[in-house]
Amino acid sequence: MFNNSSKILFLMMMILGTLITVTSNSWLGAWMGLEINLLSFIPLMSDTNNLKSTEASLKYFLTQALASTILLFAVILLMLNNNLSSEITNSFISMIILSTLLMKSGAAPFHFWFPNLMDGLNWLNALLLMTWQKIAPLMLISYLDVKNLLIISIILSVAVGALGGLNQTSLRKLMAFSSINHLGWMFSAIMVNETSWLIYFLFYSFLSVTLSFMFHIFNLFHLNQLFSWFFNSKILKFTLFMNFLSLGGLPPFIGFLPKWIVIQQLTFSNQYFLLVILMMSTLITLFFYLRICYSAFMLNYYEINWMTNFQYNKLNMNLYLVLSFISIFGLFLISMFYVML
Repeated sequence: MFNNSSKILFLMMMILGTLITVTSNSWLGAWMGLEINLLSFIPLMSDTNNLKSTEASLKYFLTQALASTILLFAVILLMLNNNLSSEITNSFISMIILSTLLMKSGAAPFHFWFPNLMDGLNWLNALLLMTWQKIAPLMLISYLDVKNLLIISIILSVAVGALGGLNQTSLRKLMAFSSINHLGWMFSAIMVNETSWLIYFLFYSFLSVTLSFMFHIFNLFHLNQLFSWFFNSKILKFTLFMNFLSLGGLPPFIGFLPKWIVIQQLTFSNQYFLLVILMMSTLITLFFYLRICYSAFMLNYYEINWMTNFQYNKLNMNLYLVLSFISIFGLFLISMFYVML
């Protein structure tokens, strides 16, 4: 297994691969950056304390290698087709490229690998997979103009993300389906505005960092752990479940702000059908988040004695409370700041 210095080196290479993809002016350069990103993330997935990490890294390598192979094939076709002014051929190649990027980002209908892979990772690697690893594919998707296939992916992503999380007890799978649902919103933002998806991604990354940091601190992986773990700390219990509601986009939490921006952009673009589907999927996600919160706040659970004196790092806990405060009251603060201006 790799030591900490090696993992820091692989992390820097992963960041470098993403930057190469984002700043590249050709599809071949973008493909090279994606490959560097892939090969540097796989060693980071290795974990001696997690027996599923080897299986997860193999799944990730096979899926991403397949997508990279098809992407390289499509890029070669596009380079060969530059001499021919055929719009049909170019649109077909663009659809192939978009499909590979959807597979790399874990969006529906190419999402089947994503929840199972998430279930085999620790929280730090899962956070990287949910946030940083989506930057390069999303940036490349914003360069393409394949509206019909993107609309299909939006509808399927929000539907799969909403319905897939209904009966989940694994927190990592719950976060995975939430990520798929948020990808649908990001694709909608990409379709109508070039900058609003970046705002949405930043807010989603912030909320994912807050929740994943909390789960990492207390080593939580299943829903039943949430109900009895915070028996003596009402503040932690309150902040945790309010962060769930913020991730679902419930007003007046800060998770509603990026969805508010996308709703406004879709309204200006007269995309009412897509807007209705997105809002219905959000209602479903809020339903199971509220069901979890109701179970945690309204029902009594037996206290487990050996958990009462659980010790944690106060610095980590203070950092989590600061992030939670921004997540819960951030929309109020932004509104007050806007009124003062």
